[in-house]
Amino acid sequence: METRELRYFVAVAEELHFGRAAQRLGIAQPPLSRAIAGLERRLGAALLERGSRGVTLTGAGAVLLREARAALDAVEAAERRTRRAALAGTGRPAVVLAAKAGASSELLSKLLDAYAAEPGAVAVDVLLCGPGEQAPVLRDGRADVALLHRPFDDTAGFDTEELHTEGQVAILPAGHPLGARAQLRLREVTGLPDLPLPRWPRPDGTFPDGPGPQVRDHTQLTQLIALGRACAIVPETGRAGLGEGLTAVPVVDAPRVTTVIAWPPHSRSTAVAGLVRAATAL
Repeated sequence: METRELRYFVAVAEELHFGRAAQRLGIAQPPLSRAIAGLERRLGAALLERGSRGVTLTGAGAVLLREARAALDAVEAAERRTRRAALAGTGRPAVVLAAKAGASSELLSKLLDAYAAEPGAVAVDVLLCGPGEQAPVLRDGRADVALLHRPFDDTAGFDTEELHTEGQVAILPAGHPLGARAQLRLREVTGLPDLPLPRWPRPDGTFPDGPGPQVRDHTQLTQLIALGRACAIVPETGRAGLGEGLTAVPVVDAPRVTTVIAWPPHSRSTAVAGLVRAATAL
C-alpha cells in the first residue's frame, strides 16, 4: 500500500462521504473512488459499504482505519525527525526534548548541562508542554525524547529509563487551615468545597465536567490557588520555587510519581542516546 492510498482511505473513512472526502483532499471524486476500489481489490476485502443512505465502514475497514492512522502518523514523525537530524551540522537545534512546564525544572536544568558537556553534543530545543502533552508530541515526531511522569503519562510503546520517584504534595493558599498540618490525606484535599481541584484539558481540547476552574498551564494554576479559587496535588518537586501566597503539604496516601526519560524504540539518534546517558548518570 502507498501512503497516498492510505490518506485517501482515511479521508473517506472519516468523512463517510466520497464527495466531502474528495473536496478535503483537493481531488476529483472519480479518481478517489477508483483508488479505493483498487485498494479493496488488492486486499481482497470490502472496506466500505456503499448504500443509498451513505457510506459505512466494514469490520475490515475499521481495522485498516486504525492501522492507516498509525502508519501515517509514523511516516509524518519520521519526516520531522529526519529534517531535524539534517540540521545537526548547521548549529541549529537538531533534537527536541519535551517536558512538562513547571515540573522537573531542576532535573531538566541538570540534564541539559550534563549533556552539553558531552563530546559531540548538539543544540537541544526544549519544548515545554501542558499536562499530558509530552507523550503525544513524542509519538508524532514533534519531539525526539521526553520527560514523562508515571502514572499520569502513557509510556506504552516507548523505551524508558527511570530517573527518580517521589511523593506528592497539596498546593494550598497561604493561610488556609490545612496549610499548617504536617501531612494530609487525599480525601481531605479532594473534598474541599472551597478549593476544588482544577480541570485540565483532554487531548481533544475539551474539559471534563466538575466544579474546578479550567486551567491550561502552571502559571494559571498557581495564580488561581493564590487567589483561593483552587488547590492542586502535584509531585513533591512542585514545591520548589513556590511564590508568595502558596504553601505545600505532603499527601501521604497519594500515588508516588516516577519520572522517566522516554524515546521511540527505533531511534538511532546519537543525540537522543547522549541525552539518555546524561539523564541516567545524574
